[in-house]
Amino acid sequence: MGKFGLAVNPATHPETLLESALPGIKLLARGKVRDIYDLGDGRLLILATDRLSAFDVVMAQGIPDKGRVLTQLSCFWFGQFSDVFRSHFITNNTREFPSELHPYTEVLSGRSMLVHRACPFPVECVVRGYLAGSGWKDYRETGEICGIRLPSGLEQSARLDEPIFTPATKAATGHDENISFEEMAARVGPGEAETLRSLSLRLYSKARDFALGRGVIIADTKFEWGMWNGSIILIDEVLTPDSSRFWPEKGYEPGKPQPSFDKQFVRDYLESVRWNKKPPPPPLPREIVTKTSEKYRDALRRLTGQGLY
Repeated sequence: MGKFGLAVNPATHPETLLESALPGIKLLARGKVRDIYDLGDGRLLILATDRLSAFDVVMAQGIPDKGRVLTQLSCFWFGQFSDVFRSHFITNNTREFPSELHPYTEVLSGRSMLVHRACPFPVECVVRGYLAGSGWKDYRETGEICGIRLPSGLEQSARLDEPIFTPATKAATGHDENISFEEMAARVGPGEAETLRSLSLRLYSKARDFALGRGVIIADTKFEWGMWNGSIILIDEVLTPDSSRFWPEKGYEPGKPQPSFDKQFVRDYLESVRWNKKPPPPPLPREIVTKTSEKYRDALRRLTGQGLY
């Protein structure tokens, strides 16, 4: 353990954050990537570590700067669309954090944000603008995605005429599962389902158009929404390489997989070594870790026009 309980992996990078410990601050939850602390006043501290999960298994090594990229890109998008979409975001300026967090500024800086504690809806709001991933798999088998019939003869990575909303369950462990809109409505209520679909499609369309102007294709993404003070607000992370599929616009060619700015590089390596996708994961070579870190930072630079701070 390093300073303030900072768990690092010196074999990968001396400053890679794998697990945080903030004495005196209540740890509410530890996810695959994020550590969430309850400040007890209706606010949460969300800290993005450098952990990486692939095939639902957290790797033993972290990806340097990954947590900073996720946080800073999310904060960018929260600010970019704050006049249209309300969110849980309060600040990522550690000088504005409550005094009990000030001793941990070195750990928190650049990779944490203060947010309102909302009540999350129990669904992932997935929007697809291109045919990839599990959507491509389902389309090949059934011609549909989540009950939505698509035109025949579409190629892998093809752009859809209109983005489609394909919700999924939130799985505490294992894979999220695609569900129909009707099943989503049964879980959250018909009115709320319609609102979440409308909000998600609008946000995706705005982000897609913005990103294209920066040379990035947002093939698909997932949003999370919650209730706070009687309103539906955007929560969790948003439009990051962990929650979205980013492709470079230059060289885009349907009919095949596209290069991406995310952990697909790690997935491809793990497939090549014929790992059984069960713990423990195999060690990641230094070049795989380094290249993945570069891809995350590249996504941040292209979309925001800025590097890490």
